[in-house]
Amino acid sequence: MAAFPKRLSFEFFPPKTFDGMKSLIKSAGSLQTFSPEFFSVTFGAGGSTRQRTIETVQTLQQKLTTPIAPHISCIGFDRNELINILDHYKEIGTKRIIVLRGDIPSGMGSRGDFKFASEFVKFIRVVYGNYFKIEVAAYPECHPQAKNFQQDLSNLKDKMEAGADSAITQYFFNPDAYFYFLEDCVRQGITLPVYPGIMPIYQFDKLVNFSDVCGAEIPRWLYKKLESYGDDAESFHAFSLEFISKLCERLLAGGAPGLHFYTLNQSEFCQGIFDYIGSLEKVSLIS
Repeated sequence: MAAFPKRLSFEFFPPKTFDGMKSLIKSAGSLQTFSPEFFSVTFGAGGSTRQRTIETVQTLQQKLTTPIAPHISCIGFDRNELINILDHYKEIGTKRIIVLRGDIPSGMGSRGDFKFASEFVKFIRVVYGNYFKIEVAAYPECHPQAKNFQQDLSNLKDKMEAGADSAITQYFFNPDAYFYFLEDCVRQGITLPVYPGIMPIYQFDKLVNFSDVCGAEIPRWLYKKLESYGDDAESFHAFSLEFISKLCERLLAGGAPGLHFYTLNQSEFCQGIFDYIGSLEKVSLIS
């Protein structure tokens, strides 16, 4: 199988059960055939999955050859706690991390020593130099807690100047939002690569609920189209696969440096995307 011509990565969340871990290992093994640059593992709000994240990273590193990149957020942690986590990852040979501010769980007392992801990135560079490759988050449709687009762009620039290597976006369904965002980045002097995040569409209700929380817009026509399928799961899946596949084609053709998939610990949809766009042979024509 030919190598994917641009950077490819897949994101997982830490499973809660033994069977969930077995299923994740199987999914990751299937996606490994596409030669991704890394798999990432999420870190729950306020570090709620801290131990499971660490265990999942270690398990995947033992079972797979693809590098693993843990997410780590700074909200709710002091410097020493974060150093302990980062030291552990360095000890087991982790070379890439996804650095986030993190969501603030309700009822949390202390917000920790860092208020912004940019402060955390700067701290990591001071303590660990260039040992870690650092990914950060970007928001083509604006972070839901940002006052405006200008503030959101300034936050991304702060993370770049603090030492980030590249950014991964929140998912979106309008490619123009991504391309206009890149133009704004250039005007602001933001030079780090920005990789689009791709969300497979598995279930309508869950997609709507999660999009409301994270601020991702579902275009009205897409909302109505997905809603119209009702209980017709087969037609819903076929349309979703076609829509996301064409979104990926459009992004790659427009110059996106790669793709980052929010897999929800499943592999079939992502595999279907590559089948739909002609596997890797057709994608190679886009590079």
